[in-house]
Amino acid sequence: MNLLLIRHGESEGNRTERLQGIQDFPLSEEGKKQAALLGQALKTEPLDHMYASDLSRAFETAQFVAEHQLCDPITRPDCREVALGPLEGRTREEIIREYPGVLGPNLLTSGLEGTETIEAITKRCRTLYDDLITKHEGENIAVVAHGGFIAIFLMYLMHGEDWSNHHRPFRKTNTGVTRIEFKEGKPYFHYVNKTTHLEAYSKS
Repeated sequence: MNLLLIRHGESEGNRTERLQGIQDFPLSEEGKKQAALLGQALKTEPLDHMYASDLSRAFETAQFVAEHQLCDPITRPDCREVALGPLEGRTREEIIREYPGVLGPNLLTSGLEGTETIEAITKRCRTLYDDLITKHEGENIAVVAHGGFIAIFLMYLMHGEDWSNHHRPFRKTNTGVTRIEFKEGKPYFHYVNKTTHLEAYSKS
């Protein structure tokens, strides 16, 4: 199986610099342009199946990709962003003021009341991995999701159930693409967070 993990385009939450979690922000106009460029870039890479988080910013991005494919995106709620409870919808400044000490490398697993637990995130990663490996041997698959969830899923692929005890180095740019090839269930990373489709646009 060849897997493309894709972060959504810029959302209104990104544009206004608000922590999103599972709040349902749509794509911004900039995000729509990014997603259109992504779709163009992937048209030479035929997909057998495509999954997307059911949050608007991810599903809209997947729809732009689908314009150049023979498959439509299938929603998967288990590919949503990490739920951040009371932090969602707030700016960094608001979080620093109201929840001092929460921002940092462990933001996604802070343990703050109302946020998603490590156990729940791990279960989502396990379910996605098992489904992909079981159902799509030898196929080309895309999953359009969110920066936090993708970063954690990559750590899950590397470290399994123990992922939360390791440093998480992955940062995901809007519409960044990560390609992973699976051989006998083992992941082989080809590239992480590729954004060459945005280069011509950024220079124009």
